[in-house]
Amino acid sequence: MPCESPMTAAVSVPRPADAPATVEEVVRRARAAQQAFAEADQARTDEAVRTLAWSLYKPEHARELAELAVADTGLGNVPDKIVKKQRKTFGTLRDLLRAKSVGEIERDERRGLVKFAKPLGVVGAVTPSTNPGATPVNKAMMAIKGRNAIIIAPSPLGYRTTARAVDYMRAALQQVGLPQDLVQILPAPITKASTQSLMQAVDLVVVTGSQDNVRRGYSSGTPAIGVGAGNVPVIIDETADLADAARKIAASKSFDNATSCSSENSVVIVDAVYDAALAALRDAGGFLAEPSQKSQIESALWQGGKLNRDLIARDIVVLAAAFGLPQAATAKFIMVEETGVGWEHPLSGEKLSLVLTVYRASDFAAATAKARDILDYQGRGHSLGLHTKDFARAYQLAESFPVVRVLVNFAHTFGNGGGFDSGLDFTLTMGCGSWQKNSISENLNYRHFLNITHLVVPIAEDRPSEDELFGPHWQRYGR
Repeated sequence: MPCESPMTAAVSVPRPADAPATVEEVVRRARAAQQAFAEADQARTDEAVRTLAWSLYKPEHARELAELAVADTGLGNVPDKIVKKQRKTFGTLRDLLRAKSVGEIERDERRGLVKFAKPLGVVGAVTPSTNPGATPVNKAMMAIKGRNAIIIAPSPLGYRTTARAVDYMRAALQQVGLPQDLVQILPAPITKASTQSLMQAVDLVVVTGSQDNVRRGYSSGTPAIGVGAGNVPVIIDETADLADAARKIAASKSFDNATSCSSENSVVIVDAVYDAALAALRDAGGFLAEPSQKSQIESALWQGGKLNRDLIARDIVVLAAAFGLPQAATAKFIMVEETGVGWEHPLSGEKLSLVLTVYRASDFAAATAKARDILDYQGRGHSLGLHTKDFARAYQLAESFPVVRVLVNFAHTFGNGGGFDSGLDFTLTMGCGSWQKNSISENLNYRHFLNITHLVVPIAEDRPSEDELFGPHWQRYGR
């Protein structure tokens, strides 16, 4: 393979002035803008990040983009999308402004190491229809923090919203005297072929969305960060504050009509508090379906073995009508009791809707086993929740479960992607580790958008004796 990038190897072909830009042209402009920005100091870099954040946080912009997203995609609801845009942007800006990403960023005198941050170059970011305004800005802030350029490949369904968000970001960059082409959008129409071309032409691919796109990113030949599917189970044990747990689950489950991959999909309740926990969940706004209504919910929510796109992230009144449950129209979410796990029990999987599956477990050990079964079926690597007063149990789950995040006593949606009472980085992209064939096992953050140069200087020799290293082996097994 030649050493030059696809851009330097490409042949420039003139095109009519009114013709749409090609992928090659967009990448070429991004490279030129990034090279002009690459020597920015930390203050200038943070100024760029701050102006991008304000372009979405600005109340009239947040509302406009929320309304546009719901109108075009039908997913979620306007009030919650406004909150999401402003909360995620504000929190991410907090994190970014506290971090160094230019020049020397770390020094370890003992080891004789100094680390220097460098840009990656041009980032290609694939974004989902569930967050066509928030995710592009979130990724752009992180990319610009590393003095990179970014090109967004949005979901076709959310293209108009993303294009508007990109327009606002470009205007914001121009206002502070920076190249607009630091942030661009892949020209319409968005196709698998054009997205693949973008992935192959850039220096880093970051994919949030369908698992097909994630796989394409990892197979593009470009370094890639992709994320896995969510299907969060949450355990309520016999020590939990039931009213607090129910309030948090209701707020998290109903937020933006459950568009978040961090939304609770199942709750596993220990038998000793099962009835009381269900009562608390009903008091918090949950509607408990009758066992006889389970099949009609399943047949409406899944069609041909796939989630019904007409019911994903829809308002409760839409679900209530589709399920034939008019009495549920005033609830916040619908609860369905289940016992099984696996493809024959679709309610055990991710639902992306205001439907919460409820399991009864004889004790905490059984609850733990059920949650593991759920994750083994779908969502392994993503997250697990626990409502308890026994923090030893939290340690037990964190030590043993195949997930990146274990959240204790949280409204899962508000803690998993970063929160003001959570130490996790604010993000809209959650890595799931090798459990879902992801390259990261943490929340996506600015560090993933940096190259690091290590300055290495001599230190006092650190050479232990053979006896220190091999002694235990020799003593037990001989030389």
